[in-house]
Amino acid sequence: MSDKSSETSAPKPEDGTPGEVGTPAAPTVNWDDSQMRTTYANVVNAASTREEVTLFFGTNQTWNPAKAKEFDVRLEERVVLNPHAAKRLFVLMGAVLAQYEKRFGEIKLEGLQAAAAAAKANGAKN
Repeated sequence: MSDKSSETSAPKPEDGTPGEVGTPAAPTVNWDDSQMRTTYANVVNAASTREEVTLFFGTNQTWNPAKAKEFDVRLEERVVLNPHAAKRLFVLMGAVLAQYEKRFGEIKLEGLQAAAAAAKANGAKN
């Protein structure tokens, strides 16, 4: 008899760990945060074209919003995404906010229903 084992084993995925035959291992993502900076935003807006979705982040500079007739917003960051990345962000933010509301309670936004109705009406016109 030879020294080789007569047992056969299933092929291993690309990372060398046991798994299903032909199933490549999920790639490892290495996050490099060495150039990351942190900013604060309490105002966000968005615009889109067929090719991209643009998010605008800024801070409200108005001291007394209840009495203000105008709001001064300092736009500080613009993030441009392709539609696929924007959709992934939409799904991710939905999950994050659902977890937040489960732990801390529902987030109520003033005027959200009116804004949603206006957006729906504008969408119907286009």
